[in-house]
Amino acid sequence: MPDGLPERAGFADLQHSNVPDRLLASWQRSEDYGIPLDAVEPVFTGTDDLSSLFFQCGNEVLADLHRTLANEPVSMMLTDAEGVVLSRLSGDRSLLQALDDVHLAPGFGYAERDVGTNGLGLALADRVPTLVRADQHYSLSLCTFTCAAVPVLDPTSGRLEGSVNLTTWSRSSSDLLLALARSAASNTAALMQARSSGRSARHVPRGQVFRVEVPRLEPGSGTLHSLSDAWNAAVTHAERGMRAGGVVAAVGETGAGRATVLAQAARHLFPRDRILSASAPAPTDVQTWLGLWTPEVGKPHTAVIVRDVDLLPPWVAERLRDLVLRSGAEGSVPFAVTAERFEDIPTALASLVDTVVPVPSLRERPDDAMALAHHIAMRVRGRAVTFTPSAARALSGYDWPGNVGELTRVVGQLAGRMDVIDAKALPPEVLAGNTRHLSRIEAFERGEIVRVLGLDGLTMAEVASELGMSRATLYRKIAQYDIHMERD
Repeated sequence: MPDGLPERAGFADLQHSNVPDRLLASWQRSEDYGIPLDAVEPVFTGTDDLSSLFFQCGNEVLADLHRTLANEPVSMMLTDAEGVVLSRLSGDRSLLQALDDVHLAPGFGYAERDVGTNGLGLALADRVPTLVRADQHYSLSLCTFTCAAVPVLDPTSGRLEGSVNLTTWSRSSSDLLLALARSAASNTAALMQARSSGRSARHVPRGQVFRVEVPRLEPGSGTLHSLSDAWNAAVTHAERGMRAGGVVAAVGETGAGRATVLAQAARHLFPRDRILSASAPAPTDVQTWLGLWTPEVGKPHTAVIVRDVDLLPPWVAERLRDLVLRSGAEGSVPFAVTAERFEDIPTALASLVDTVVPVPSLRERPDDAMALAHHIAMRVRGRAVTFTPSAARALSGYDWPGNVGELTRVVGQLAGRMDVIDAKALPPEVLAGNTRHLSRIEAFERGEIVRVLGLDGLTMAEVASELGMSRATLYRKIAQYDIHMERD
């Protein structure tokens, strides 16, 4: 156990103590996710959108609370719905330093899936006010803190916007912590309602800036070893390049799995090493990006993958090249990059590349769709999810223009709320199947026909009526669009 960390009960001990069931459930999920017990590994994503109504109202409420508690050892934070810390206020320097040490700071994600059981992660997962005391945290590195968090819902739409989180030392009194968090969340929602006037509080989607992966098993991790020959050939190609000590570039469409090819190759060759995967930053995050992860380049037992280097400004690419050359990473430890096309990689980095690995898109390996779907569902649900034959046919028959990223979004949303996924639950564009040779209007029409055909209890006459066409036209369209669906 690291110095300075308090001892705490194990999972088995908690199960026999007076601990809320939902806290035990969170511990079980954390264990299933493969979260390490001794340290947290949050993802830094940056704070791209600080203009939302939620952020402005919440920050104003916390600023008022901060003025009241300026001399107290309490940190007040605002997070978005994904658990990314948007702002943090505290007058206690030692507390702030301790929070920095565990990356509980603006720009870092503290969702339960990333760091295990913690106050704000559990509040967002269960959408209820939550207090997590010292030894109730899953990670030992968080056992010096007590955290209270309350989710904030948009007063108009009911959409989850984020949370208010108050954190203090575990040795401090926490009796009023949850009450203060409740009050701040309530005041934030009230202020949002008073100022809404039609303004949207929806956040701009954010991509990960970096993630550190350690060699641990996760639910469903074995699934990806049984993919198509085309995928395995790309992984083998990358392995050969890494084994030779060269810099490898994986190229292909966005979302095809370029970084995953590199990570699997590195994991096969160096099973005990850390894998650090970094993506191109927003212009405002460049200096933070360079400072956060580049000290890792050249470290023993650390493989580095830089994603989307074709998006890097030339001067950043030059900084990165110089860093790789100075650190001796080239040829000693795995260093790899991804891009859509090799010719788009900045010259400074392209000059380092020894092996180029083309990564096939998902539509070029349709047999992988269901293996990936099961893997994605297992990661989201923590257990196996069933796909009906009709859903499997639809998922395998769709051309996935967004590649694995689109598949992850579709399956992840469904697996989060159902144990059996049927074709009826799939989006119309997926039901429409391979529409590359159809116009946008034809693709929409095909999707609508498939959707209505999937509704329970409708006769073909009723399907035709719902679609506003005759039965003869419906049958003609079914033949024209090559639609094959089982009907009860």
